[in-house]
Parts: sequence; C-alpha cells; structure tokens
Amino acid sequence: MINIDTSNRLKKLPPYLFAEMDRIKKKAISEGKDIIDLGVGDPDKPTPMHIIEQLYEAARDSKNHRYAMDMGLLKLREAIAAWYKRRFNVDLDPESEILPLIGSKEGIAHIPLAYVNYGDEVLIPDPCYPPYKSGTIFAGGVPYLMPLLPENNFLPCLDAIDCQVAKRAKIMFLNYPNNPTSAVATDEFFKKVIEYADENNIIICHDAAYSEMAYDGYKPPSFLEFEGGKDTGVEFHSLSKTYNMTGWRLGFVCGNADVISALRKVKSNIDSGIFQAVQFAGIVALESDQSNIDKLIAIYQRRRDVLVDGLNSIGWKVEKPKATFYVWIPVPPGYTSNELTKSLLEKVDIVTTPGVGFGPNGEGYIRIALTVSEERLQEAIDRIKRLHR
Repeated sequence: MINIDTSNRLKKLPPYLFAEMDRIKKKAISEGKDIIDLGVGDPDKPTPMHIIEQLYEAARDSKNHRYAMDMGLLKLREAIAAWYKRRFNVDLDPESEILPLIGSKEGIAHIPLAYVNYGDEVLIPDPCYPPYKSGTIFAGGVPYLMPLLPENNFLPCLDAIDCQVAKRAKIMFLNYPNNPTSAVATDEFFKKVIEYADENNIIICHDAAYSEMAYDGYKPPSFLEFEGGKDTGVEFHSLSKTYNMTGWRLGFVCGNADVISALRKVKSNIDSGIFQAVQFAGIVALESDQSNIDKLIAIYQRRRDVLVDGLNSIGWKVEKPKATFYVWIPVPPGYTSNELTKSLLEKVDIVTTPGVGFGPNGEGYIRIALTVSEERLQEAIDRIKRLHR
C-alpha cells in the first residue's frame, strides 16, 4: 500500500468550511433530527421553467455533445455584453473582454495561477468567501488579510495596507455586495480602489455574484462602471443566485482584456469548457423576461424581515442587510461564533455558519442564509427563544 504525504499547499488549507458544515448537517439528519438548515447559501427555489426547457432542447441536439470552445459560445458572450449594457451601462467587447466560467468560483480560484508566483502576496478581505484564500495558496501565494470591520462599514481600509506589501502585491480581491457580511460598497469606495490599484499596479478582482440580490430599491453598482475600472481589473458574475442555477455551474468574468486573456490561457490548460446545452440555457436566462428576479427578491426581502425582526424581538441586535441573501449577526454576549453555532445545532437543531470560519475577523458573528421558507424562519426564531429561557 502506498504511503505518500500530501503537498505542503494542501496542508496549508483549512478544512473547507461548507464541506464541514454539510458533514455536520448530514450527521444530525441521520440521527433523525428536524434540522433547519440556515448554513450554506443554496437557493431553495427551482430554476425557472423556461431555462430548464432550453436546456432540455439543447441537450437533445448532438452538436452540443462535443467539447465546448474554451471561450464559450459567441452567442453567450454577446448575451452577457447586452445584459451588462442594460444593467450597468458598461460596454464590453464579447471577443476580448468576456470569458464564461464553470461557475464564478472556478475563475476566482484559478486567476491567481495566471499572475501569482511563489511567495507573492495577494490582498484578501477578511472575513471572506474561502476560494480567495485557497486559490492564492494553491498558486503558491501568501494571503495578506484586509480586515472588514463594522467601524469601517465592512470595507477594507486601503490606507492601513502596508505600503511595501502594496508594492509587491499582484491581486486584490473584493466582493460587494459582500459575503458573508452582506455589506455594500459606495461609489466613492470603488473610485478610491481604482486609484489605489492604478498607483500600486494591482489587479482588482471584484466578485459581484450578489449584484442582483438587493432590497428596498437599492441597485448595487458594477466596479466597471467607474472611470478606470476596466484599466485596473475584472469583475466576476454568477447565474447561480440570480436565476437559482447553483448546480448548473455557469458564470463569467469580464473587464480588462489582458487579464481575461491570461485567465483564458489557464483555463484552456485545465478544463474543456462549459457543456454547450448549459450555455444555451444561460443565453435564455440573460435575454428573457427578468421579472422572475423581482419576484425572487420580494421573497428574500420578506424572509429577511421575518428573521431580523424576530431576532431583534428577543434582544439580539441585528441590522437589515441591503443586499445578498445572508444576514450577518453579532453573537450575543457569552458566546464565541463556534460556541453559538454549536449550541444552536445541539440544542435547537438549527444549522448556521460561524463567522470565524470565514477568517479571524469574522469572530463575533454568525451568518444565516435566507434559503428556507418564512414559516421555517419563524420556527427557527421560536426555537432560538428556547436558548433565552
């Protein structure tokens, strides 16, 4: 029997947060518990039927059974460009400034391979979506954490970044609307980021997966809307949350043509493209009536209000997020984030995510996903009340 040690890169990785949460949840379910899963952000509503029907039709066409082109279908890139123009009034060249991805996570994890050499530093918000760190580590890079703190509205303080680190760094990851904090960024912040990137020769990689998940009339901006955006970076998008297509694995990156070209070179050596039937379904999603999104937002907004109002009624101090389908909840006195998560699971059968799992600056918070019905959220509130008796 072989006995070969794993790579040092693999040893540097913490357990993948959501895989660990899934293990804990399955164990509790196997024990017969009625689990309310507020952990992983996986939409509970189905993909709209017109998208499913397009997949079915395209999957029956044998021309779509072959390897896909690494750049994706031109029709898909044109649909993305048209959607971007309608949504953000940003012009994109489908030939050079757009690259379809097997979900935005794949592109985020791979882009450090295009630019990061061993020992290079990458500026990463903390807390954050885990692939920013894991992609950096797999490329041999060193994560430099930018704390997201409530006193800064969960925006990184660019002036606090070590100036020598800034000169060495290749990439800065950003994510607004933010996962896990649900914070949003101002126009002024994005303008400052672009100026900072230009001064320090840093590529901005902005993860905008939740750009369409916003409430109370708020419309999150694109990083690329602002002067110099395309000169300094790229933006990642996903169809997963917007169209309830998490399992379909379809996203895209757009912006700076040189960065797009570099990531395309990485991808051409790693994968063979997106199943073309899924690409055709993506075209229909982007080009068809978008009223399903408005209906979805209304559902999440009602859920947000049920959860936040309920938690505040029992003495927790929670603000209503303006975007994402997450609520970032300060841990009540007497708990760490892990302790509260464990208590909720063991005592009232509720799965949540400890903030520290997203990074050290996530300590003091838990994250709850709004991906169950209003009735189940109310049941969760009723169960949490038991902890206060």
